Amino acid sequence: MHILLRGIQRGLTVTWELGIKVVLPAYIIVSLLNYTPVIKWISNLLEPLMHIIGLPGEAALPLVLGALVSFYAGVGALVPLGFDTKELTIMAAFILCAHDLPLESLIGKKSGSRVSSLIMVRLLAAVGLAMFINQII
Repeated sequence: MHILLRGIQRGLTVTWELGIKVVLPAYIIVSLLNYTPVIKWISNLLEPLMHIIGLPGEAALPLVLGALVSFYAGVGALVPLGFDTKELTIMAAFILCAHDLPLESLIGKKSGSRVSSLIMVRLLAAVGLAMFINQII
């Protein structure tokens, strides 16, 4: 019984840390931005760049949040924007390759790696994988 209670407690802690503190705020902010011209402005600005990987301009916001804040913030941001299955697959692959770049770069630096090289390789891998998925789906 003790193991079950400890598991429930840890599950609730993780839900609070990731779901309530990260995903929910990202979801709410992006949902609110949908009612302003901000999303449309970002979309129009980044449409040509996002087109390279088969995504609409609106996809830039979840990708940037995933890369700079956390995987979970990216996921929270993409939900209210209403992407189709192909777009979600491309974004998931991109975020899986290039997530949490600032934090993981610090970890890489401590291990002796060059931060600029790590970031460049991960971003190129993310773009390459996104382009590949766009072609095969």
